[in-house]
Amino acid sequence: MKRTLITTLLALPLLAHAQTVSLKTSDAGMSVGIDGLLFTEYITQEVARPYMYPLIGAGGVNVSREFPMKKDVPSEAMFMDHPHHRSLWFGHSRINEINFWAEYQVFGKQVHSGFTDVHAVSNQGHFTASTQWIGPDKKIVMTDERRISITALPEGEKTLDFDITLKASEGDVLIGDTKEGTMALRLCPSLSLNSSKSGVSTGPSTGQAFNSNGVSDRDIWGKHANWVCYHGPDPKGNPVAVVIFSHPSNLRSPTTWHARDYGLFAVNPFGLHDFEPDKPVGAGDYTIKKGDSLTLRYRFYFAKGQPTTEALDAIFRAYAKDQ
Repeated sequence: MKRTLITTLLALPLLAHAQTVSLKTSDAGMSVGIDGLLFTEYITQEVARPYMYPLIGAGGVNVSREFPMKKDVPSEAMFMDHPHHRSLWFGHSRINEINFWAEYQVFGKQVHSGFTDVHAVSNQGHFTASTQWIGPDKKIVMTDERRISITALPEGEKTLDFDITLKASEGDVLIGDTKEGTMALRLCPSLSLNSSKSGVSTGPSTGQAFNSNGVSDRDIWGKHANWVCYHGPDPKGNPVAVVIFSHPSNLRSPTTWHARDYGLFAVNPFGLHDFEPDKPVGAGDYTIKKGDSLTLRYRFYFAKGQPTTEALDAIFRAYAKDQ
């Protein structure tokens, strides 16, 4: 009892400094503040698909890549690739064979259609965004609802839950087998892995990565795991981590990961042939029948320092109980 009391008292200063979340509609979409400072913004205007930018990590600075939102950041000179990798987003390159991932040649768009259930109190806030997926022919392919929840934690840490329900509102929807998807984040260069392209340094890559099965760095790509953690210095040198948890209720759990050494950090349960070539072409295809839906749930954890495997497993177990 005495030990429990001491532990509780020691925790009180941290709890007292838990942050306050605020939500406010903006010209761009929905602004998320923590203690009066911007944490992120859900951007919906004049974009191929909604995305969340910036993402202020536990060190107080953005941990997502600035490009293409900002194009004059010296530390990103070698990282101005894939202009469709916009901070944090959800997309896939084969939805009824329409590309809803890239932004070149012919592609589909996700069009924001409104916010509902906007609510913030104390250290938590959430909102729901509705979206129409529209093909190059201007016809609606499907719709979705995404509930985004933010919890501010002590010492600058926070979690962001992204729960998306894809709805076959217009007809059958085929989500095709490809590595180009799906729940995605493009990390800042300092959190990407030490690597080079064709023998040329890609810049200040100082990060490391590991997954729930003990696989590390480049080998995490295409592997099944409950979670993946990237850690290293943020752009100001603060030791931080970004973790994505895939809820065990998700399709094909534990899921596969399109997690690259250059900073693309994505969960993709559909790219089975690309990730595991011994599987037949189309093994990852998934059809949502007209009138049905598919819900996928993800938690982003913006952590201070390098979390241990044991700590992340504990967070995953708690998350798994959240039905």
